[in-house]
Amino acid sequence: MPAMNRLILYARLVRLHKPIGILLLLWPTLMALWLASNGRPDWHIVAIFTLGTILMRSAGCAINDFADRDFDRHVKRTVDRPLTAGKIKSWEAVMVALLLALIAFLLILPLNGLTKQLSVLALIVAVSYPYFKRFFAIPQAYLGIAFGFGIPMGFAAVQATVPMAAWLMLIGNIFWAVAYDTEYAMVDRDDDIRLGMKTSAITFGRHDVLAVMICYVAALGLFWAVGWHYGLRAWFSAGMLVAVGCAVYHYRLIHTRDRARCFAAFLHNNWLGAAMFAGMALDYYWR
Repeated sequence: MPAMNRLILYARLVRLHKPIGILLLLWPTLMALWLASNGRPDWHIVAIFTLGTILMRSAGCAINDFADRDFDRHVKRTVDRPLTAGKIKSWEAVMVALLLALIAFLLILPLNGLTKQLSVLALIVAVSYPYFKRFFAIPQAYLGIAFGFGIPMGFAAVQATVPMAAWLMLIGNIFWAVAYDTEYAMVDRDDDIRLGMKTSAITFGRHDVLAVMICYVAALGLFWAVGWHYGLRAWFSAGMLVAVGCAVYHYRLIHTRDRARCFAAFLHNNWLGAAMFAGMALDYYWR
């Protein structure tokens, strides 16, 4: 196979054509960097974390497909993924993941020791997440840790410590991830039941929509409280109100449990995260 075709398959393996995962990782990370630096982040650190987010999300996708290679062939939405379809080998997926993780680690070498230590924990969480779906009733909560680890790392990179506010933000991110990934899991619920997979959509059962909305309330409440603690007021509150509006819109999409509408709600979480960050950035800018 020509090298360019191989690279295209690797790009599809790591979902570069579906950047929603990158964005859902990036918004809380940027929020942490802005808070930690009082709205004046070092742009070298912002660049490192942005590139690192892209690399680690990509590595996570490769590992996820390796872990789920025997399941994805039985799910309509995933049957055409390069590894599942037999277009690349399992060892290739592992090597791609290792290479991307190594590059991500090289990026943070200029940062302090605490950031490097946290990056090791982040890698362990990212690698182990796909296997939590085998036994953990709400693996989306573990995903929230993986998708939110840029928060304590961001504070560590700027302040060489991780304050309580960062851990509260991480908890908020866990609730947010449970909300949006439950919407995602509602799309595959029938396939997951048949395959014996564990997801929050299955665990919550007929209370899935209520659980999603409760998680949105908890997540937005925690993010808002942390921002308020840091003195953010008008612009930040405006951004948070837009985020609340997004959550209400998601309810309108998912309450019928239609697969396409649930997937649309999941994708729309990009705008919820963007609203929170934009409000924060504008609040700092207009001080």
